[in-house]
Amino acid sequence: MPDIIDVIKNLQTLGENNSAFKVLKDFERVLDELDIYVFKNWQDGEIIAGPDVSRYAVTCKLMWDRENMPDPEGGKRLVNYGCEVIYTKEQILIPRKIKDHSDFRPGTKKGKIDAHPIWTITLTMPKKLMQDVNTGKENKEHNKMAELMKYSKQDIDAAATAQEAPTNAAA
Repeated sequence: MPDIIDVIKNLQTLGENNSAFKVLKDFERVLDELDIYVFKNWQDGEIIAGPDVSRYAVTCKLMWDRENMPDPEGGKRLVNYGCEVIYTKEQILIPRKIKDHSDFRPGTKKGKIDAHPIWTITLTMPKKLMQDVNTGKENKEHNKMAELMKYSKQDIDAAATAQEAPTNAAA
């Protein structure tokens, strides 16, 4: 059962470790390029563990409130691209907001810890898929630059002078 402290530590690790953050951005780019976010509730997921990088794959664990289960069609799309998607019902431990004395843990000044039901998805994505999506993005940007650069300066100057030629309408 995950604890909110573990989630916070994972996020701090991501902030401190630049390479893990880059891997997570690539992971998210694949989800975006495969249009996973069009499926209901996928955009509301929060990372609770990962990215865990192995030789051929990257694994992240995401969570949603139990009432907001992500649409399984998004998971099916990921499976079609070679990802492994595991749905589980779990609970996360979150400290209670203190409103009166009964909300304190006995003998402390800390709030009681409550278990909140969540959905978790353990998502294992092949590195090859991440690399292919990144390569496609770079090729797309390269093609845009090539398209812009195919017009030489001479073509632009000739077109500009042709438009600016004076017309002698008064004569």
